[in-house]
Amino acid sequence: MRRILMPAAIAAAMALSLGAADALAAGPAVMKAPPAAPYKAVSSLVKLPDFLPGLGQLYVDPQTLPAGPFLGYDHKGELVETTYMIPLAQMKPGMNLADLKAPAGKVDHVSISYNAGHPGVEEPHIHITLWNVPVAQESRVAQ
Repeated sequence: MRRILMPAAIAAAMALSLGAADALAAGPAVMKAPPAAPYKAVSSLVKLPDFLPGLGQLYVDPQTLPAGPFLGYDHKGELVETTYMIPLAQMKPGMNLADLKAPAGKVDHVSISYNAGHPGVEEPHIHITLWNVPVAQESRVAQ
């Protein structure tokens, strides 16, 4: 498991180098909920609540499933994080995740966690979360 997650962690850290270019490409259309098309509320696509503690209110372009990106908004409708859900079955040695997009344009920090599966991404996968806010503000999507 460690061999799989270490390259992912390195690649996710490389995503920190993504910055203003992504913000320019995405524009303000994703900074406030709901984001512009083609994004849809995840709760409208699969049986999940509108707000998921730890991730927020999620939106995704259905064409990018299962990996995403999933855009996570706080209760005020502000973009807080972007999460990629990469199935373990798709992880391969040397897999390059350096092209992960950060639609908000800036990434404060990255977290990586294992998930056994849930509606929409039933198989075991990792969450690579690109946080746009400092660690102290992650509580904006805690509950």
